[in-house]
Amino acid sequence: MAGEDVKETLLEKDYFEGCPGCKLDKQKVLQRGVPYKELFIIWVVLLASALPISSLFPFLYFMVRDFNIAKEEEDISYYAGYVGSSYMLGRVLTSVLWGWVADRYGRKVVIIFGTFTVVVLNTLFGLSINFWMAIATRFLLGSLNGVLGPIKAYASELVRDEYQPLALSTVSTAWGTGLIIGPALGGFLAQPADKFPAIFSQKSIFGRFPYLLPCLVISLLGLVIAIACFWLPETLHMPELHKVPCHDSLEELECAHGSDETEDTDGKRKTDSTGSLFTNWPLMSSILAYCVFSLHDMAYTEIFSLWAVSPRKLGGLNYSTDGVGEILAITGIGLLVFQLFLFPPLERRFGFLRLARVSGFACIPLLTSYSYIALLSGVALALLITCASVLKNVLSLCIVTGMFILQNRAVDQHQRGAANGLAMTAMSLFKAIGPAGGGAVLSWAQVRQDAPFLPGTQIVFFILNVIEAMGIVLLFKPFLVLREP
Repeated sequence: MAGEDVKETLLEKDYFEGCPGCKLDKQKVLQRGVPYKELFIIWVVLLASALPISSLFPFLYFMVRDFNIAKEEEDISYYAGYVGSSYMLGRVLTSVLWGWVADRYGRKVVIIFGTFTVVVLNTLFGLSINFWMAIATRFLLGSLNGVLGPIKAYASELVRDEYQPLALSTVSTAWGTGLIIGPALGGFLAQPADKFPAIFSQKSIFGRFPYLLPCLVISLLGLVIAIACFWLPETLHMPELHKVPCHDSLEELECAHGSDETEDTDGKRKTDSTGSLFTNWPLMSSILAYCVFSLHDMAYTEIFSLWAVSPRKLGGLNYSTDGVGEILAITGIGLLVFQLFLFPPLERRFGFLRLARVSGFACIPLLTSYSYIALLSGVALALLITCASVLKNVLSLCIVTGMFILQNRAVDQHQRGAANGLAMTAMSLFKAIGPAGGGAVLSWAQVRQDAPFLPGTQIVFFILNVIEAMGIVLLFKPFLVLREP
């Protein structure tokens, strides 16, 4: 009985002191399972933050063409790459700062501020009148929207250990779905005066700014979500709730808390884990692998949309923005179904790291097939390219979720915001290279249709496979180091 009293006291002390704003009921915390409401809000927050990143890709080719900055048709993809990269370049410069703010002032304030920046700056991007305005608004959006790093820490702090893969797969699925649904919205809603002349006239604001409508729809969604975020609970001063129910005895409780934490003179908890993040090789090795796969995914996203709308004479599919939107909408639905029904049992059966490795290997033959799928036409082309798009993004989800789990398990809670900020900085640098490099490579490939070695787009997908293979190597020892339990 006395042991139970001590256990109760320790739980109250560790989980309910120092967090007056949390307003958590002790019994609810101890009995807590999957917080579906919070995970849903995380899902929509990430969706709102991810949509602007890729929503421009289906119409970016036409937007850059309308700016009249490219002298030749083959140069359009080259300039489009710079617009895509400007967002990631902005995020490179500020991700560590936002991680520090999240660790100092809370995850919630960064989430709310970042979502509000989508409302303002994404709308301004839709109103761009020249190439440099488009670059500037995308750069500022990347600089001021620091949501992804803190919200990964937030998601991992909401759930117990057994639910962590589900929580972080929610993050990667929401992000991946946003990167897919974004282009779908951009494809369907761009140039509305041409597509829906009965609703939007050429003299209306949507006729004068043909790419404003998809940006405005995303901004309005961001406004609703930003307001909803005021009701999110803060987790910064909450020790990891996912560890509460795992203690079956007083000895386990004391062992778990006594090894890492002490109390200062004010009775507040502090940690002895003060090591530098840069010397934490489990963290740095997972970030390195994450960066390579991020470079691959961002380059693929840009290349796929530009390749799909490019004319047949340049090796493209000659799709309209609507056609690309349809493919990506189906891909988004498939990704969501996979995350909800297939990913959890697969992760439990094989483990997140093995699943990531297998997914990386499977991407290589899949991407190789893209150039041959492009030789088809009609229903066969539409069916195969849609199936390939769904499968490619499902495999990417498995890889990215594994990277998220590795990063969050490599550090203690008090360093999680900074660690994710560091990961975001490094990843954003690689992702900034992705669109610019992808656009440049695609432009180069389109002028070498008759080359003797890997002609046309074959060289593009070969280069993507080389990057993928580099990422796979980094998922094995000695490059990848796992944190000791």
